[in-house]
Amino acid sequence: MKARSAAFSAARSATLMSRLARNRWLYFMVLPGLLYFIIFKYWPMYGIFIAFKDYQPFLGFWNSPFVGFKHFERFFTDSNFIVLFRNTLLLATYNILFFFPLPIVLALMLNELRQEFVKRTVQTLVYIPHFMSWVVVVGIAYIFLTTEGGIVNELLVRMGGEKINFLVSKEWFRTIITAEVIWKETGWGTIIFLAALAGVDPQLYEAARMDGANRLRQVWHITLPAIRSTIIILLILRLGHFLDTGFEQIFLMLNAMNREVGEVFDTYVYSVGISQGQYSFSTAVGVFKSIVGLLLVVVSNYLAKKFGEEGIY
Repeated sequence: MKARSAAFSAARSATLMSRLARNRWLYFMVLPGLLYFIIFKYWPMYGIFIAFKDYQPFLGFWNSPFVGFKHFERFFTDSNFIVLFRNTLLLATYNILFFFPLPIVLALMLNELRQEFVKRTVQTLVYIPHFMSWVVVVGIAYIFLTTEGGIVNELLVRMGGEKINFLVSKEWFRTIITAEVIWKETGWGTIIFLAALAGVDPQLYEAARMDGANRLRQVWHITLPAIRSTIIILLILRLGHFLDTGFEQIFLMLNAMNREVGEVFDTYVYSVGISQGQYSFSTAVGVFKSIVGLLLVVVSNYLAKKFGEEGIY
């Protein structure tokens, strides 16, 4: 029996080695991506343990005292927690409701263009903002919205209205943040959807036209069902970063007048955790965000599978 088991194991090993040798170039192509995730994603994860320590740089990682859930308790009992959670949740919800559908709509519109030159030109124009830094985007917003010669306020005055100080207004802060994200990232977000649309069988459209379906009917009954799985997968992945509202953009837009509605977890971690050297506390906030993202991914993936979709795993 042992001899048979040993022979079976040897046969399996030989099969595995032959398969690895046969597909060696495919595994070689996977290697850079695998190393990237190991070095920059998985290896640094040991650092989350400082959330449970009172980390002091001169003592080092291992010698810093263990404090358990002290930093989490401090975070949840902080008087600013409710305000931070509300601001982060609202901005994240705005991004899901107003930003996420727009790349789909834009991809559908680009897909309807028949002249390749026009299509490629429009694609190039809507991709460009993605490559601008948030410093540039915020600077452009400042030029448009400032009360000192800003284009928007000048138009309001010429139309008989009064100037609005958008940059310090609590009421306009979330609208401006969402509009900046839409302008910067909508075009770039169409790439995956356009790739999915390229895989739709043209014969389906021909059959639909023969049955008398107009463009809107074709989009509703052919195009959207064809990319539905892609939409759901990207939505699930997006929920994994639900509380990641972006540090740089919001930090640049914050000021003393709008901080009450603009302070989010990312900026709070910087101002309280990083600037003051409270690394354990800032790590605890990051762990909390990661746990929320993980739960959202698991729940949304479960619901997707429950309704017959593929999900991400």
